[in-house]
Amino acid sequence: MSDVTILQVVPRLETGGSEQSTVEIAAALTQAGAKALVATEGGRLATALTEAGGEMIALPVASKNPLTVFANARRLARIVEERDVALLHARSRAPAWSAYLAARRTGRPFVTTYHGAYSGRSRLKTFYNSVMARGDQVIANSNFTAGLINSQYPVAPDRLHVIYRGFDVSAFDADNVAPERVARLRQTWRLDDSQRVVLQAARLTRWKGHRYTIDAARQLRDRGQLGDTVFILAGDAQGREGYRAELLAKIDAVGLQDAVRLVGHCDDIPAAFTLADVAIIASTRAETFGRTSIESQAAGCPVIVSDVGAASENVVPRGAGDGFTGWVTPAADAPALAARLSEALNMSPEALAAIGQRAGRHVRARFALQDMQRATLGVYDKLLGTELAARFNASSQF
Repeated sequence: MSDVTILQVVPRLETGGSEQSTVEIAAALTQAGAKALVATEGGRLATALTEAGGEMIALPVASKNPLTVFANARRLARIVEERDVALLHARSRAPAWSAYLAARRTGRPFVTTYHGAYSGRSRLKTFYNSVMARGDQVIANSNFTAGLINSQYPVAPDRLHVIYRGFDVSAFDADNVAPERVARLRQTWRLDDSQRVVLQAARLTRWKGHRYTIDAARQLRDRGQLGDTVFILAGDAQGREGYRAELLAKIDAVGLQDAVRLVGHCDDIPAAFTLADVAIIASTRAETFGRTSIESQAAGCPVIVSDVGAASENVVPRGAGDGFTGWVTPAADAPALAARLSEALNMSPEALAAIGQRAGRHVRARFALQDMQRATLGVYDKLLGTELAARFNASSQF
C-alpha cells in the first residue's frame, strides 16, 4: 500500500524535458510503492503518465494570470490536505508560485527543478523567477544551470543538487536499432551507402546555428575536403518558414544543394544518429542541458558541440586522457567548426568508431534514466526521512 504521496506540478504534459521527467519520476515513485500525483493542464503525455502509474489532476496551472495563480494555490492546498500529500515538486515558474504558496500554507516541503534558464530583465521578472530558487531543495539539470542559479539567487550548497536529465540509453544503442530503420532513413534522405553523413538534429530556429554549419560545409568544399559528405539538417521549422527559406537561399547561394539538405522533422532519432558519422550541436545560445549531445554519444556517434551552455560539459574533450568522446568548438565560429569537421572526417572509420564506443560508455555511466530517478527520490528522502530511493533501487534489481 502506498504510504507516501508526492504531488508534481507542471504546466502541461507535452513532449519537453520537464514533462518527460515528470512522467519518469511518477514511474519511479510508483515502483518505490509511493503515490504519484501530477497537477497539470494535460497534454499528449497524459496517457503515458497513467501507464506509468501516476494520476493526473486537471488544473489550469499553465496560466500566469495572478488571480489564477492564487486560485490554483488554494486548490492545491485543498488537494494536499485531502490526499495527504507529503511533498510538492514544481518544474516551471507559474505553477511553482501556486505550489510554493500551497506548500507554505499546509506546512509541506517544496522542491523545484530548473529545466531552463530564466532571464530577469526587470525587477518584477527577477522576482517572478525567484520562486524556482525558493525550494527547500533545488534541483539543477546541469552544472551550467547550477551556476546560473547561484549567480542570480545564491542557494546554500546543502539545498542545491545537480541531477542530470536521464534517459533510456539502450534505445540509442546501435545494437538495438534495426538495420531496416537506418536503411529507411538513407532512402528518405536520398543517401548512398558510401556517403558520409554529418547530422545536425535541431529545430529550425536561428540560435541553433545552422548558418554556421552551412558556412563550415562551404569551407570544406572550397578546400577540397568535403568529398561526398552530406550534411543533414533535421528539424521542424515549427512555423518559422521565413528562417527555413533563408537557409535554403544560403545553400543555393554557395552551391551546396546536393551536399546540405533540410529534411524536416525526423521521427527516428536513434536511427539518425546510428546512420551519422559525426553529429553537430552548433548552438549560439546557452542550453541548460543539451540532450542532443548525449543522444548522439549514446548511439556511438562522435559529436562536435559549441562551448556555450551545458552541452560542452556532456562530452569529454581532448586533453582529458583516453576518455575523449567529442570536440568543443567556439560558438558562431564557422572556421573553427570546419577545422573540427575536417579532423573528424579525415579519421579512419576505425578511429571514429573507437571515439563512438567511448562516448557510449561515457553516457551509460553518467546519464542513465535510473540514476536520475534514484537521485530525485533521494532529494525527497532528504526532506521526508523516507527510503524511496532505496526501495526504487531494490525494485530495479528484478
